[in-house]
Amino acid sequence: LQLVGGKGANLSILTRAGYAVPSGFHITTTGYKTFIEEHHLDSLIDAALEKLTEDPSAVELASQVIRSGFRSCPIPTALAQEILQAYQSLGRPYVAVRSSATAEDLPELSFAGQQDTFLNVLNESSLLKAVIDCWSSLWTARAISYRNRNNISHKNISLAVIVQKMVDSETSGVLFTANPLTGA
Repeated sequence: LQLVGGKGANLSILTRAGYAVPSGFHITTTGYKTFIEEHHLDSLIDAALEKLTEDPSAVELASQVIRSGFRSCPIPTALAQEILQAYQSLGRPYVAVRSSATAEDLPELSFAGQQDTFLNVLNESSLLKAVIDCWSSLWTARAISYRNRNNISHKNISLAVIVQKMVDSETSGVLFTANPLTGA
């Protein structure tokens, strides 16, 4: 869970159980932390959250500041090369770039829809941009507000990214076995 997030951990379980899971790879939380550390984004995040109030416009402003900081930084060269090598090993197909946070798919809370997923991503530059956008989606206004409402610290969260081949599905959907708001 701490290395590949909730969604990544569950996809790994399904794969090991023999289910048909589209081919792909994980960009672990280590990659996210490397990106944050290399660009000193932790201080930007702390400063933006320090001014946070319950006012939705303050949350939106904090989100915009943080996400803008992410978008202004490139993925560190060595990490970008690893990502692109893994993408090439898939055959450079259309891929889904999916967020997988360390504080998601928990027994007591549902983070469904809190972070972003990007579909039909094709080519190296689009992939690297989508990875950064996935990482920054840990800091959307809705995600910040949800963590605040549920007393989840912003300090100990991280985000992995799953890159999977797109599949032509005949049917798809989402199933909740419990109401994400009430737990019923």
